[in-house]
Amino acid sequence: MKRLFVYLNSLHIGELEQSGNGQLHFRYTSEWLKNTAALPLSRSLPLKDGLFDGNEVRSFFAGTLPDEEPRRLIAGVLGISSANDFAMLERIGGECAGAVSLLPEGVEPSEPSKSRLRRLSESDLEEVINSLHKRPLMAGEDGLRLSLAGAQDKLPVVMDGMTVCLPLDNTPSTHIIKPVPDRFPGLVSNELFCMKLAKQVGLNVPDVFNRPVGSRDCLVIKRYDRILSLKGHIQRVHQEDFCQALGYPPEKKYQQEGGPFVRECIALLREWSSAPVLDIRDFVDGLIFNVLIGNADAHGKNYSFLYLLNSRRLAPFYDLVCTLAWPELSKMLSMKIGKGKNLNEIRLHHFRKMAEECRLGWPMVRERVMAMSEKVRNSLVSVERIDETFDERMFSKVSKIILDRTERFFL
Repeated sequence: MKRLFVYLNSLHIGELEQSGNGQLHFRYTSEWLKNTAALPLSRSLPLKDGLFDGNEVRSFFAGTLPDEEPRRLIAGVLGISSANDFAMLERIGGECAGAVSLLPEGVEPSEPSKSRLRRLSESDLEEVINSLHKRPLMAGEDGLRLSLAGAQDKLPVVMDGMTVCLPLDNTPSTHIIKPVPDRFPGLVSNELFCMKLAKQVGLNVPDVFNRPVGSRDCLVIKRYDRILSLKGHIQRVHQEDFCQALGYPPEKKYQQEGGPFVRECIALLREWSSAPVLDIRDFVDGLIFNVLIGNADAHGKNYSFLYLLNSRRLAPFYDLVCTLAWPELSKMLSMKIGKGKNLNEIRLHHFRKMAEECRLGWPMVRERVMAMSEKVRNSLVSVERIDETFDERMFSKVSKIILDRTERFFL
């Protein structure tokens, strides 16, 4: 039996085990269950004595790992099987999304006052960024155990002004850096524009900026799951995405592949959010915004809960991209709107059907569709002035797509 100790920040809350047949098992510690401030790792792993196993364990823990292609590359670098979740967590599970860390038995989490960083010169940073497509998350680098879900090249880092540092051991990162991929030139400007637009129209999104490295644009995202403690140290804040909360493994993040429906997400917010009325409203706004900007890739892992101050609230929106900017990408929605499957076919009546399915008032949903359409349309020009690093060609393309899409809801 192999075992990893599971921590939330510096607190040992449970143990993850792998049996001889490869099955994962998880158990909370008795000390954590007695703690009046204890919170569950996941809705799918409620606080209770006894052993969790099977899909409920894998859905959460595998959900902290990168997607299939980065996993395959990491496995090759580390000399392990890409299908072995436990081995992957053992090697890269020190710094994940939220507050969770997985450490080998006998290894204690580092004290916040003893955080270790490796400052990168500009040439070092360029070398790191240019190697991520072959070595995701710097896997295998001495002192680094970093994990983030998703398929795009990215790296958790600590920003000191504009200087980039690597977090060593299980030091918390403060930002995520995503270099523009060769396959999708202009992606950084696209996502930067969509995130700035989202903030302009009132959506809750993290701060983002472009930090060029050599000749490559890089999007830097301030982590919303990190805060400053009263002592001035970086502290992790726990989160879980909707797939983890609903018990879907990461390979089922798309509805057409067995993943969550919009109505499941709304029901989840009703049950699990500490402020369901507010969070359902904001989630609906996020759905509308993704349709308006032409984002077909808003799947179940792109919505999360943030566990903060004894509450569970909808996390800020992230990965907002106009996927229609690349005509070769699928137009099929990750989650249907009403019965609408194709991003280009969505109209008001699809939102009306969605409202019925989710037991939401149609007047409220209709009002939010119309209001968001108007706010987005009116904000396009002002967002152009916010950031001078926009790629003009990408901006023009995305701006035209969004303008056309907002107008269809006024016809």
